[in-house]
Amino acid sequence: MVKSLLLALVLSTTPPAVPADLTTTEVSFPGHGITLHGTVVSPAEAPPGRPGIVLIHGSGSGNKRTTLMTEAVAFARQGLSVLVYDKRSAGYSLTRRSYQELATDALGAVGALRGRPGVDPGKVGVLGISEGGWVAPLAASRSEQVAFVVTVGGNAMEPLRQQSWAVADSLRRAGVSGSLPGHAVPSFYRLLADGGMFAEAHHDAAGVLGRVRQPVLGVWGDGDLLTPPQETPGLMARALSHDHYTLRFFAGAEHAAHVTHDGGVTRSEELAPGYAESVGRWVGEVTSGRLPRGEQVGTLPRQTSLTVPVPPMAWWESAAAQLAALALFAVILAGYPLWALARRVRNRGVGVRGAVVRGGRAARVLALLAPLTAFGAQAYLMYLVITGAELATPGPLLFGRPLPWLGLQLLAVAALVAAALTVPAWRRARGSERVRLGVLLTGGALFLPWALYWGLLTPL
Repeated sequence: MVKSLLLALVLSTTPPAVPADLTTTEVSFPGHGITLHGTVVSPAEAPPGRPGIVLIHGSGSGNKRTTLMTEAVAFARQGLSVLVYDKRSAGYSLTRRSYQELATDALGAVGALRGRPGVDPGKVGVLGISEGGWVAPLAASRSEQVAFVVTVGGNAMEPLRQQSWAVADSLRRAGVSGSLPGHAVPSFYRLLADGGMFAEAHHDAAGVLGRVRQPVLGVWGDGDLLTPPQETPGLMARALSHDHYTLRFFAGAEHAAHVTHDGGVTRSEELAPGYAESVGRWVGEVTSGRLPRGEQVGTLPRQTSLTVPVPPMAWWESAAAQLAALALFAVILAGYPLWALARRVRNRGVGVRGAVVRGGRAARVLALLAPLTAFGAQAYLMYLVITGAELATPGPLLFGRPLPWLGLQLLAVAALVAAALTVPAWRRARGSERVRLGVLLTGGALFLPWALYWGLLTPL
């Protein structure tokens, strides 16, 4: 046990291996309430007064600096001192994260790099990848110590709109059409955000960019499947309050500007040709006072589908209302047969007329299918959210629908048919049976707008 702990300590303090033409220095610095640890990678023969750049991770808790060492080595070879650090895990999860805290961490890294020998403190900037593309501008908007901003696969729209587009677009590329990508997935993301399951969903990316005074370089690959690469550059340019920016596009590159051989689904270790050189050249120019004037380099990527606005949720579609609906459907499933069981125990030996039995059969189908459809739809949407960011795996398709979704649509129709067949039995019933069927039909009446809302009854 002691030996394993010592080994872990040694590994955590051992500098990452770099080529012989580079040097590394281990640093620690204060972040938001914690101490963070990183590595500064510099050219072995670097002249004094060189620029520096802090690399900010994408999403994920506790990302290690080693995941960005390819970038660190490539940028250091362009004459920069590069600080890459281990991302926080404390206070960062699926449901709880703060871009303000991550920006504080990044500013701590900027301060540490500004104090390194040979680094010009007036030439230190930040580079944010993916989620870091929201954090880097926020850090720059809070401190004049940040000399420039680079975003890679960054975004100029709120995370909720970006992420709902990414999954819906992934489904469309897999051949899915209709209500599932068009309505159900975006609505499910809104539900997660309303229920506190999507941290920073409404981060005001455009507002933050409007407060950035430093020069900005935005980088996108034409195989970016997570950030809308066609829409985002224009949104960024319009959000900035100045024209000291460069928009740079790389062919054959994915979300993090690595080479991709399958349109962005997977990434290789290799950076896009010219990416590191263009970043190094741009940083050298802006830190020497040669500012860009609204430049665009490369061909603007194209998206297979465009994003759509994500409006606030009305009360009837809120997380609380949806949870209440699911609870009601669960009560229908459990309450109807339990009521019947209690009646049979109380009236053991009493016969039931055939008309009521026939009506009861349809009622039992309704009591089973409405909750099964409701919970099944939410479970399938959660599966798509978890698995569908870059390459959706909806399974076999029929008429542009995944078979699980088509099955849920058929179950929804069957539940409503059963509800219609239960109405005559309710009219003939008397006493407690009439009340029991009335409660069930009330649930069926509520199931109709619920199913319509989620697109389960949409023919296209």
